[in-house]
Amino acid sequence: MTAGRSKGEFTKSYARWRSRRLGQITDRLEQGLLFNLLESVSGKTLLDVGCGDAVFALDIARRGGLVTGLDADPTMIAAAERRAQHDGLQLRLIVGRAENLPFNDAAFDLVVAVTTLCFVRDAEGAVKEMARVLKPGGSLIIGELGRWSLWSAYRRIRGWLGDPTWRRAKFRSATELHNLVAAAGLKVTTTRGAYRRAARCTD
Repeated sequence: MTAGRSKGEFTKSYARWRSRRLGQITDRLEQGLLFNLLESVSGKTLLDVGCGDAVFALDIARRGGLVTGLDADPTMIAAAERRAQHDGLQLRLIVGRAENLPFNDAAFDLVVAVTTLCFVRDAEGAVKEMARVLKPGGSLIIGELGRWSLWSAYRRIRGWLGDPTWRRAKFRSATELHNLVAAAGLKVTTTRGAYRRAARCTD
């Protein structure tokens, strides 16, 4: 339980948001941005950190990627399993935390974390973990709402008004995100921005 709202209620709230027109538009913008950074995924191993109900992970699987989804919320993993079963697609889904990834070193060609670091207390440790499980020459894609964007301002207001989800979120500037990447021994090679900033990082 978190501030009076169960994890199951959060999962339902998340699904309602995605079903609305604004949620659908947001998803299309987000996925277009991410696929532009990812380029080809066919035959590549990909870890989606903070996968939620696996909408993005399933899109990767449809394009031939070998996808592992990880989320700290068991109800999200359960929702992802139902969605994968409904779509007839194969995903490896694991309950776990970004700060302590349960994978061997150099396990993935690609690692993606979208709207994840803003909910992680030890963001520096999480990025280091993502770098650890990345194969040499692989890419890490980080997508976060910019600290000064209107989208993050709206969510901060919702948090101040009592929304338990956004109350604990911490939004970072581009400089802060770059510093997290540098501390993990990676370098930013490409940055894209619309309502969200996304960066591609390599070792």
